[in-house]
Amino acid sequence: MGENASFWESLIFAHPTCTTWKQEAEGSIYHLASIFFVVGFMGGSGFFGLLYVFSLLGLGFLCSSVWAWLDVCAADIFSWNFVLFAICFVQFVYVTYQVRSVAFDREFQELYSALFQPLGISLTVYRKIVLCCEAEVITLEKEHCYAMQGKTPIDKLSLLVSGRIRVTVDGEFLHYIFPLQFLDSPEWDSLRPTEEGIFQVTLTAETDCRYVAWRRKKLYLLFAKHRFISRLFSILIGSDIAEKLYALNDRVHVGQGFRYDIRLPNFYHVALPESGPAPPRQRPARLQRGSPRRQPPHSDPAATPQAH
Repeated sequence: MGENASFWESLIFAHPTCTTWKQEAEGSIYHLASIFFVVGFMGGSGFFGLLYVFSLLGLGFLCSSVWAWLDVCAADIFSWNFVLFAICFVQFVYVTYQVRSVAFDREFQELYSALFQPLGISLTVYRKIVLCCEAEVITLEKEHCYAMQGKTPIDKLSLLVSGRIRVTVDGEFLHYIFPLQFLDSPEWDSLRPTEEGIFQVTLTAETDCRYVAWRRKKLYLLFAKHRFISRLFSILIGSDIAEKLYALNDRVHVGQGFRYDIRLPNFYHVALPESGPAPPRQRPARLQRGSPRRQPPHSDPAATPQAH
């Protein structure tokens, strides 16, 4: 304890106490460096925030180096500040290179502005999503099928960029898929990562269409590496399925004119005849998870469209 006490005493009290202070202020270069430091530490996050921080801090360290070289004439102060200036300069060049490398084609840039940027997704995260689909936009000509009922395997997830897709089942029209909507979100949600399946509907291009497709295995590998992207796609897919179900709400009827409300999927109403004894009580029907196309009991299959 005595040795430790003597060490701290020598560290604290060995130096002479400042009895007199300099009357003159330091030069303007020193104060300019301080201003750069204050303003530089007010930077934000993201690429441009990093550029802001490293540029101003670099200028501050450069001014401190000049001050140490001209006014103080201290080699150690100059050396440390110059090393810090070099580090900031290298970081500035690296971030600038990253900003220039994050460039996309026009369609991917429009997709980012319309769908991902409003959700606060950074360009670096979006670049990982784009690289997963190999930065490719696929063209589907008019009246060509994206998927055929009972034949096409569910092996990818696609997002429509332009055009319009018609969804049918057994030749009966269900609904349209418009830009910024997923083509196969119900199929994706109905299967686990290890399961396989086929389409229960037919998807036909009503106009010339362009879409982005992520292969199932590659997308799950991306989800495993980046949990944030997994949660992002979970939200987007869930919202997409909800929009398609609500689009079908006006076309779904049960029994004799009673509307089947998809907002309460666990219950349905059986139309009662105008006279006669009441039918036996029915148990409520449940829609299984991942099966948005299952029809409610006691409904006419031809009059009950399936959600896609």
